[in-house]
Amino acid sequence: MNKSELQEFLDEKVVLYNNPTFIDSDPIQIPHQFSIKEDIEIAAFLTATIAWGNRKMIIKNSKRMMDLMGNSPYDFVMTHTDSQLEKLDGFVHRTFNSIDLQTFIKALQHIYRNHEGLEMAFAKNQQPLSMQLSIAAFKKSFFEINHQYRSTKHVSDPMQGSAAKRINMFLRWMCRKDNAGVDFGLWNSIAPESLSCPLDVHSGNVARKLGLLTRKQNDGKALAELDTALRQLDPKDPVKYDFALFGLGVFENF
Repeated sequence: MNKSELQEFLDEKVVLYNNPTFIDSDPIQIPHQFSIKEDIEIAAFLTATIAWGNRKMIIKNSKRMMDLMGNSPYDFVMTHTDSQLEKLDGFVHRTFNSIDLQTFIKALQHIYRNHEGLEMAFAKNQQPLSMQLSIAAFKKSFFEINHQYRSTKHVSDPMQGSAAKRINMFLRWMCRKDNAGVDFGLWNSIAPESLSCPLDVHSGNVARKLGLLTRKQNDGKALAELDTALRQLDPKDPVKYDFALFGLGVFENF
């Protein structure tokens, strides 16, 4: 396919998958249960944090996190007691356990109390067409509280070569604006054109088959290559193509 044919093909796949029917099988359904901005973004952040592995298990364990917080995540983050934190004991999703969840609750409280909330924590260090330094700075702010080193691996750092798939997915959820009903578009301080595609096994493999990506590893260098290719297709909303790449890989075995 030439560039125009490729763009037409991918645009059709975006329309196919970027609609409310997508929500029912995707972890994004968890934040869609809420209506208050802070509830949505906290639910989205915690869900994205454990978004690796089996999708049904991701959804199941994300629902459990919300249940453990009384399905009022912002209120729980801001007003929790030590005894309430202890009730999180036993939670586990792969390598993310109750110690990590308790740490993340405390860190989120710190972000809202001392960094003006999640949106400002990410927005204040952004660069034109890049959120990589911002994500790295966010990680430093997030772990300003006392914490065990083990928990730091659950927030990726692009400055260490990571593609930061889960945080880029979270930012897509929060910042992309359209009328499709999947992404929230809650945040106005980060332009969709600055976002990066959530690069994982599925989207990476499809991108290579389509000639959008040549690097074999799904790392930060591959992400930069893919971002460049997608911005040539749509400079204003490059990460809409995540729907196409992911859908082709997961649902069509492309």
